[in-house]
Amino acid sequence: MKIRRFFGKDMREALSQVKAELGSDAVIMSNRKVADGIELVAAYDKEPEAKLFTPKTSPKATPKASGQKAVPSLSEIIGDDGPDSLKALLEKQHGGSAPSSSNASASQSHSANHNQPMSANARHANEIASHLDFSEAFIDDVESQHLAQDEGRATTFPDHQASSIDEAPVSQSAELAQIKEELASLRDVLQYQVADLMEAKNKRQKPVHQYLITRLTDMGLSSALASQLISYTPAHYNERDAWVYLLNLLANRINVTGNDILSAQGAVALVGPTGTGKTTTVAKLAARYAQKYGAESVAMITIDTYRIAAYEQLATYGKIIGCTVRKAQTSEELADLLFQLRHKRLVLIDTAGFSQRDSRLIKQIKQFDNGQMPKVKKYLVAQANTQYPALQRIIKAYDDIELSGCIFTKLDECYSLGEVLSAAVEYQLPVSYVTDGQKVPEDIKIAEAKSLVSAAAKLYKKYGLNHTSGNNAIKTA
Repeated sequence: MKIRRFFGKDMREALSQVKAELGSDAVIMSNRKVADGIELVAAYDKEPEAKLFTPKTSPKATPKASGQKAVPSLSEIIGDDGPDSLKALLEKQHGGSAPSSSNASASQSHSANHNQPMSANARHANEIASHLDFSEAFIDDVESQHLAQDEGRATTFPDHQASSIDEAPVSQSAELAQIKEELASLRDVLQYQVADLMEAKNKRQKPVHQYLITRLTDMGLSSALASQLISYTPAHYNERDAWVYLLNLLANRINVTGNDILSAQGAVALVGPTGTGKTTTVAKLAARYAQKYGAESVAMITIDTYRIAAYEQLATYGKIIGCTVRKAQTSEELADLLFQLRHKRLVLIDTAGFSQRDSRLIKQIKQFDNGQMPKVKKYLVAQANTQYPALQRIIKAYDDIELSGCIFTKLDECYSLGEVLSAAVEYQLPVSYVTDGQKVPEDIKIAEAKSLVSAAAKLYKKYGLNHTSGNNAIKTA
């Protein structure tokens, strides 16, 4: 006997190949699922065709049979240590039952070859052929068996195979994330190189403009605002004229509100981070208002229940000024106090200082959303020496409330004023007052755009420029 392998995309195609090449006398030894479809192992008699068939067909089949290579034994292919009994294997495969159509074909095969002498191998092959069945029902049955086996394999993976399947997407996603990080890093490097080339090109084409952009950014303005201001500068200006033009243009971009708090009536609340001087600013405004309209026309309320002696500090200022001072712990109490003090021309509210990342800040902001509370104007109090990124976060933290303006404090402590001016311009935040000391009520002034820009330029000239110093020694531990 000789063994051949056949491959097909499904059982029907594989069986058709067996029948077309080996005939209906072939024996199906085994079948299994492979990557591309179905693999069948079929056996047929390797005796010369002349012993089985007529001499007319033997010359065509003999060269093909003689050209076949030696194949392994049936036990090696199937993996069975038992005897190579084809009939036993087939009976095991088909459940020991053969269809009635196969018996009919077997009887016809015996009757057709009854008159020809047959060897023992040929008779054995004919017996095996009687078990073959290439009917449609047999093919469908085999395909259904394969589908059931595939489903069983899919649901009963060994533990090591299941773990490898679960780990495969994880490893692929990790590799993909690493590739994305490398691409992002490469993009950043390329953007830096391109920006450097563009900057070098602009320096060659417009050296005065690039020099002025550097001066503006060193003064504290953001790169975006500096580039925007430079774009409006005439190209024929020299360095000095262009610098004066830029300072005037920056002053025109700053929005100031004038003496709006001290010239109006109603309730005003000062909000902002901790340590910006809100309590002292409230006292300065109250003292200025008392000087103009009288101490009985102004009142102060504190809702700062977190800082120790916050009410006592404001009460001390109230005794000096001679005005009313109250404390509220809830939004309902604040609404009641505002109703009680409705006859006052101005009520100044001192709030607790919270970081822009503090969740209590949102709770404090919601205190002003009480439906029974009259309208309260909110002013942001920020230090003039605050870093530009911190100013951005602070302003964004108060996006949920409508800010009527801002007050810049501690101008006497800062070495650069461009950061707060840049934030005020970019976020279109009006500037109302500036403070430059601790004296009450002297150290508070109405904000003026040209004065602020002039102060920023003076600070840059004094501290921002590179000055030659006689003592450049570095202190070490």
